[in-house]
Amino acid sequence: MRKAFLNWSSGKDSALALYAIQQSEEFDIAMLVTSINAETNKISMHGVSIELLKSQAAQIGIPLHTLNIPTEFSKEKYDEFMRKRLLGFKSEGYTHSIFGDIFLEDLKDYRETKLKEVGLKGVFPLWKKNTKDLMETFLDSGFHAICVCTNSKYLSKDFCGRKIDRSFLNDLPENVDPCGENGEFHTFVYDGPIFKNSVSFKTGEVYKKSYDSLEKEKNWDTEFYYCELLSV
Repeated sequence: MRKAFLNWSSGKDSALALYAIQQSEEFDIAMLVTSINAETNKISMHGVSIELLKSQAAQIGIPLHTLNIPTEFSKEKYDEFMRKRLLGFKSEGYTHSIFGDIFLEDLKDYRETKLKEVGLKGVFPLWKKNTKDLMETFLDSGFHAICVCTNSKYLSKDFCGRKIDRSFLNDLPENVDPCGENGEFHTFVYDGPIFKNSVSFKTGEVYKKSYDSLEKEKNWDTEFYYCELLSV
């Protein structure tokens, strides 16, 4: 089997991608790679602590590699940072990088271009699949997840901290993708067929956080709700 690493966000899409690859037995997934905000020591956008991330990896049984990304990184600095890391992975025998992307064409093109520059290939096991069907598969397969972040432009505070189940999906507004593929919400997966045991945690407060847009002409969304998850 070809040696690959999986880009692990701690959420449902990366969990489904891992599950699909494991079933195909086409790749040896030897490492999970997660970007960490260097200032908060939490998963970028998801707001999940590195302690819970490590608990996830331990229950999955795959070594974890974290990338500490400073918030002030420009796109050029980020690209150079990632290029060095990818070259390092290649030197260790990795040939493929696996993602949970579903239908964001620009992001897929960007990933594939950067991988090609260092001689690696991207794998997208969920690509172009129906997101409603993917969520049905997620639940039917026995995965359990909690919503840890919502974009206030699309979802109210009440969605943050809720378990991902059919009730959650049924309550989503029509303009919100069932997988949150446009960044409407993010999740933390704590149990399912890829885990040996459930990840233990408890929920803390739900809080709002605003970000300054560095590129105002692109009109980035800047206000989000987070549900704090605490290790137990």
